[in-house]
Amino acid sequence: MAISVLIADDHEVVRLGLKNLLQGTECEVIAEAMTGEQALELVATKKPDLLILDVRMSGGDGLYVLGRVKLDRPELPVILLSTYDNPTYVARAVALGASGYVLKSDTRERLLESIQIAMRGDSAWTRDELRRVTGALATPRLQTDVEVPLTQRESEVLKQLANGLTNKEIALALSISYETVKEHVQHILRKIGVSDRTQAAVWAVRKGLV
Repeated sequence: MAISVLIADDHEVVRLGLKNLLQGTECEVIAEAMTGEQALELVATKKPDLLILDVRMSGGDGLYVLGRVKLDRPELPVILLSTYDNPTYVARAVALGASGYVLKSDTRERLLESIQIAMRGDSAWTRDELRRVTGALATPRLQTDVEVPLTQRESEVLKQLANGLTNKEIALALSISYETVKEHVQHILRKIGVSDRTQAAVWAVRKGLV
């Protein structure tokens, strides 16, 4: 029986490429989404067996969509697809329950293997991926129960950081200086009691800030 697949990516070339890669396999692409909102609608109406989801896309980023999907269909295997080998994205994807994380530069075999593993209900995460984010995922959950006195600006910076943006990108997004962003990040890490940006991103996910 064919595996029904929903592809969500805001680039048509990528969607076409994925469809071509999946031709002749047990996978059947039943729908395509260009935005996060479309992805959520199609998950509800088409009820695919598997979702391949771009990390950064318009109309709701993939990690936000992943969180929403897992609330409604926790059993649905979701594979994140990304151009970015970003430990913050990987940590958030693991924390939110994704089945795997495939780079757009990976091989066809890597994608197909991840799909097969995910459909068995297993994790398609590689040892290297999990090793890179182990420290972040081990951040004590109890800390999320403690009220941390972040300022409004620090909360804004934390949300952008958790979305995988660099300090330079955060500065542009919030119209503040690069030096100010660096200072806010240092304050955030100290206040929530973590040692790096990836741990801060996982903390923000568990706190429900992103």
